[in-house]
Amino acid sequence: MEPKFWIERWEANRIGFHEDVFHPMLCKYWDTLSIDLSVPVFVPLCGKSKDLVWLRNRGHEVVGVELSELAAQAFFKENDISVERHQDGPFVCLRGAGYTFFIGNFFDLTPEFIDPIAAVYDRAALIALPSEMRRNYVRHLKTLCTAEAIGLLITISYQFDEVSPPPFVVDPEEVKSLYNPWCKLDLLGTSEAKVKGAIGCELSYRLRVR
Repeated sequence: MEPKFWIERWEANRIGFHEDVFHPMLCKYWDTLSIDLSVPVFVPLCGKSKDLVWLRNRGHEVVGVELSELAAQAFFKENDISVERHQDGPFVCLRGAGYTFFIGNFFDLTPEFIDPIAAVYDRAALIALPSEMRRNYVRHLKTLCTAEAIGLLITISYQFDEVSPPPFVVDPEEVKSLYNPWCKLDLLGTSEAKVKGAIGCELSYRLRVR
């Protein structure tokens, strides 16, 4: 899946994946991670998610990476936030009111550009990627995390013949194979969810680097 797929989705306003409400699993489980409010939260493939606002309202600084500058600019505009824009290597950086967006490819993000990540919220990244890219995504995320990083991961499951991905099905066995080599993994809960009109199931995990 090429970056232009997501850029074109934003340009065409084909963003049915965007939610205008805080994710219930974020609201329910984030505090169980016991992450200090002084710790910035990294949100990969963040779009213009309202969840960024929820995390900022809790007191965290929020650092996102997003392919589409259109999405990031929409976030700042819709939340009435003044933004500063500058170039940092391959990334356009947008900053304002405790939010930092790196506009570019997640796989280009290295410790040269970002402080070590101690907290991660992934509601939309893993399920946006096909199988091989998911493996590469998790490997690359590991290179950015501290030795004691903590994260909240939300995945989704549904009948393969009912929905054309994305979002992609990421079942519990795959989550284990991807994260168990370097994270302690705990299933926090499940919830029924609609996926393009079909009924699916969302699963929420606590990730803790070993």
